[in-house]
Amino acid sequence: MSTTETEVPQQKPVKELERVVIRFAGDSGDGMQLTGDRFTTASAVFGNDVSTFPDYPAEIRAPAGTVAGVSSFQIHFADYDILTPGDQPSVLVAMNPAALKKNLADLVRGGSLIVNSDAFTDSNLKKAGYEANPLDDDALRDAYQLVEVPLTSLTLEALKEYPITKKEAERAKNMFALGIVSWMYHRPPEPTIEWITKKFAKR
Repeated sequence: MSTTETEVPQQKPVKELERVVIRFAGDSGDGMQLTGDRFTTASAVFGNDVSTFPDYPAEIRAPAGTVAGVSSFQIHFADYDILTPGDQPSVLVAMNPAALKKNLADLVRGGSLIVNSDAFTDSNLKKAGYEANPLDDDALRDAYQLVEVPLTSLTLEALKEYPITKKEAERAKNMFALGIVSWMYHRPPEPTIEWITKKFAKR
């Protein structure tokens, strides 16, 4: 694939890349392993070569929102044969402050940083050891392509017509994050939709 930019009908610039490394990071209950697995499957169906690295927290689950409890999944996909999951992610999806704090140093300078802005509450910032909200720091925007997405509230809005509890709806925010990154890199949604349909057919 070349690195030249072209125009699609919506007049949005599209850049073709030879390789990308993405890391999904969040609490151990945020479904980061599942999210990474689904993106991996979609990339394989798309025809890319893939290599992954799931990173689990300690066996004894740490308190939610703490750095010790962060789980992540890194995927390296390319249009040629690859042998490693990549040294540094070029894209980091951080579901909460703890995930940001634990993984930010690995993100390449100028890389894409997608954060769930809804999770950056005073309580969560304190649990992660932040004295101030890093999203308010211009240094973060200067170093990375920061994209703040209210993932939790957007997921709740998307599922408001379904007969499920708020807690159940919030658990789907990892799929919302998967949708965003899949859109960014033109991953086909059909494999994930088919999987969800079969997985939750009885529910």
